[in-house]
Amino acid sequence: MADFGSISFITSLAVGMVFTGAIAGILAGLLGVGGGIVIVPVLFYLFEFLEISPTVAMHLAVATSLATIIPTSISSSLAHRKRGALDKSLFKQWAPLIFLGAAIGGYVSRYISGPQLTAVFGVIALIVSINMAIPKNLVVASELPKRFVSKAGIGSMIGFLSALMGIGGGTLSVPILTLFSFPVHRAVGTAAAFGLVIAIPAVFGFILSGLGAEGRPPYSVGYVSIPAAVLIFSATIFTAPLGARIAHAINPRALKLAFAVFLFLTALRMLAKYFMV
Repeated sequence: MADFGSISFITSLAVGMVFTGAIAGILAGLLGVGGGIVIVPVLFYLFEFLEISPTVAMHLAVATSLATIIPTSISSSLAHRKRGALDKSLFKQWAPLIFLGAAIGGYVSRYISGPQLTAVFGVIALIVSINMAIPKNLVVASELPKRFVSKAGIGSMIGFLSALMGIGGGTLSVPILTLFSFPVHRAVGTAAAFGLVIAIPAVFGFILSGLGAEGRPPYSVGYVSIPAAVLIFSATIFTAPLGARIAHAINPRALKLAFAVFLFLTALRMLAKYFMV
């Protein structure tokens, strides 16, 4: 069991959070992926290293990641809106559905064990890694579904799974939107706003479900570690622009493939942990 009051624990936690935020920011800028897909596994293994109870480690990682998405999504969506990349019509149609799915995901988290939540992340991360490795975007239709039932199913699924994974809107919604021939730049811009719609209800759900949970580090509100969220975001806002600049100097396809391999191996390790429990 971790000694939360020790200097070594506090120092390790602070350094680990800044490092996590820095890496997440760089990769977000380099690859255009949301920081959550990086933050969650890194936090999970950091919490494991710090001997935080495995019953709460994954919940803490997911909830803290979601908390960092709130300010990031506000900043990112405003920037995309100025460039005309935020599709207001799509946002108005899908945002309530995504919000509902995320709210359900945050609420359901109280009934999901740490190992089960790890397995959820592992399975979806595996799918995301394979999608990233595919050289060409798949297309299944020439336009987005028009029937409400179809839109409700897709939107709520994006919100629900994103909430359980601790990720923003881009990781799932951009690939799904492009499946229906939606322009990728508008998909990315609108997904940035979806991140806020996902994070707010999901964070609220994880706070409620984590109240009174044992084994959490100090200054945690529910499953959200406030110091960790602040430190991660503080680092991310400085390193994301750096990642974007580096992206212009290297082969983005090779980098994306490398990250897909990293994510694939990380997902396999998480799944192995679940099946070995």
